[in-house]
Amino acid sequence: MTVKRTFTKEEKLQILKEVEQEGVKATLEKHGIYPATYYSWKKKFEQMGEAGFQHGMTPAHIKEIKRLEKENELLKKLLAEKEIEGHLKTEMLKKKYSWARKRSLQ
Repeated sequence: MTVKRTFTKEEKLQILKEVEQEGVKATLEKHGIYPATYYSWKKKFEQMGEAGFQHGMTPAHIKEIKRLEKENELLKKLLAEKEIEGHLKTEMLKKKYSWARKRSLQ
């Protein structure tokens, strides 16, 4: 009977780095890891970075995170558009009423 070994986040990151240097097959044999496990770790790391190795991270969490990231991007774009719009209005008013400022300075 084989005992299932659990790897810490740091160990997983080290193994991912080691694979880049020594190759997939050699590294997996050295640590006794199945290829499916390695590719699962790699996918989680690519999608979520180190946070993907936290306990309880599921595809549903990933989906929700992606949705929130898209929403956040949209809100950032809307805010940027509003700021540009406000800046343009200010510039237009300055140009439109520049004659009034010139008179008050005289």
